[in-house]
Amino acid sequence: MTAVDFQHQENPKIRASPDVEQISQMANSRKRRLLLRRFWKGAAGFWLRGGDRLSWLLPAAIFATVLLGLATSYGINIWNRAIFDALEKRDASTVVFWSIVYFPLLAASVCLVIAQVYARMTMQRRWRAWLNNHLLDRWIAHGRYYQLDLIGLIGGDHKNPEYRIADDVRVATESSVEFVTGITTAVLSAAMFIVVLWAIGGALSFNLGGFTIYIPGFLVVAAVIYAVLASGAMAFIGRRFVTVSENKNQAEAEYRYVLTRLREHGESIAVLGGEAEERSAVDRSLSTVLRRWREILGQTIRTTIVSQTSGYLAPVLPIILCAPKFLDGSMTLGEVMQAASAFTIVQFAFNWLVDNYPRLADWTASARRVASLMVSLDALEDAENRVGRIERGGTAGVALRLGHLSVTLEDGTVVVKDAEVAIARGERVLVAGESGTGKSTLVRAIAGLWPWGRGRVEVETGAKMLLMPQRAYVPIGTLRRAVTYPRPPEDKSIDEVAWALKLVGLDHLIERIEEDAPWDQMLSGGEKQRLAFARILLHRPNIVVLDEATSALDPVSQEHLMELLTKELRATTIVSVAHRPELEAFHDRKITLERQRMGARFVTDIHLVHSHDSAL
Repeated sequence: MTAVDFQHQENPKIRASPDVEQISQMANSRKRRLLLRRFWKGAAGFWLRGGDRLSWLLPAAIFATVLLGLATSYGINIWNRAIFDALEKRDASTVVFWSIVYFPLLAASVCLVIAQVYARMTMQRRWRAWLNNHLLDRWIAHGRYYQLDLIGLIGGDHKNPEYRIADDVRVATESSVEFVTGITTAVLSAAMFIVVLWAIGGALSFNLGGFTIYIPGFLVVAAVIYAVLASGAMAFIGRRFVTVSENKNQAEAEYRYVLTRLREHGESIAVLGGEAEERSAVDRSLSTVLRRWREILGQTIRTTIVSQTSGYLAPVLPIILCAPKFLDGSMTLGEVMQAASAFTIVQFAFNWLVDNYPRLADWTASARRVASLMVSLDALEDAENRVGRIERGGTAGVALRLGHLSVTLEDGTVVVKDAEVAIARGERVLVAGESGTGKSTLVRAIAGLWPWGRGRVEVETGAKMLLMPQRAYVPIGTLRRAVTYPRPPEDKSIDEVAWALKLVGLDHLIERIEEDAPWDQMLSGGEKQRLAFARILLHRPNIVVLDEATSALDPVSQEHLMELLTKELRATTIVSVAHRPELEAFHDRKITLERQRMGARFVTDIHLVHSHDSAL
């Protein structure tokens, strides 16, 4: 923090100097440009090797419909001149002829618009699907969805990644296709109809103070001046629209997150009587949303003034400009109407920014939010390469082996130092130690969720490992799905699920196995841990890692479930992380982890005399 920043923080009345504010604005502007560049770098993979098979065909189809659409627009522009000249001459047969000609032009125009909509929306759908899958693959791989949520683990703006993937990806891809299509159409339309305006309008000359003013292509000059004024006004008035839109989207995402947290933790909040505090948090978040919307309202009103004014002036201005030539007989009515039509098309092309600036701001905000998630994922991958990644491999003869394993944070800080241990098949090992020594971090490294560190984790080749955390996960759906997770519910019969529930003491839920209910909210902490034991009994893994998996159970229930585990899964290797000393009776071996200056180490590794089998 600089001295100016410190003074500004300590005393709000002291404002940062203009130079500091200018530097900050330049830094923010550069950051936004870099984020947009990162978005395009990631999203452009749709057109590269491994992208979508129709990635080049669809843009070609869109471009073809744009060109053919311009041809029909030019035909309608010629039609305007012909029919109004016929009306001026009161030539009935010609009016009838051009009236009939209009319908094929109309049909062709409608068909081309339909074809363009189909190609554009197909490309939007396929590009969104590709980018969505690309982000999901990176987010889910190596437990990064878990790592991004760890406080202080990785810097960057990656809040609400699910919203960025579900909504911001949609806006970023859909709007990009629409904008490129719109810009292409605008540029080609402007080029074509500027030629028409130049040919029809010709030069304008008039006397001013004794001097003759000669303006070649006066309609083109007027169109350019008008477009520059309108677009310049929009760019000036809406210069903060992007920032305001980004702030609004972030506030909306955080408000949804607060409400989701309230629903997910409803029981704990109700038991503690925290409704008033939660309502206060919701109100604060909503106030932020409404404040951001007020900022959007102000920007929208200002840009609406410009766009509406431009919309009303554009059709009238060419008629006014052509009126002197029409009145002196140098332009026909048909030429006036053709010029008005061409002028409107040119203005529509030139004022594309005026009409689309708000949507462009929304797209920019969404693209940057997607890019921010990409940058955070890049940082995770970079940390893995910079700090070092724990190697994983297979082994034979033992169930699990840690070879000189050091577990670190993403900045290289050592949490566990040089863990060296081999665990035999069927062995039951208890890992003990004070809170904060890194036991849970070690467990996650063994499971593959924590990549940073050095050394090697070897799991018996072909062995199936199941990690049971302290907070058992209960997915959305039926109770049967919750018990069979992470396998599909159809993998286990109802009788098998009922058997497992009965063994772990959840027989009162057997009749509700196929009931779809919010089980995560309905089950208590102890019931969730019982359900997790039922999951182990059904899947019968070769290696089970228990991380405080009985912390919510009373001693009697804990003893029952541990006895059940050792009885039903005699050949299964069990690695437990726990504080309760009574769990020693269910293990053959105890390893103690002790915090030291350069990272926690295994200080003792003893075989327990009073193992569970001996006690029996």
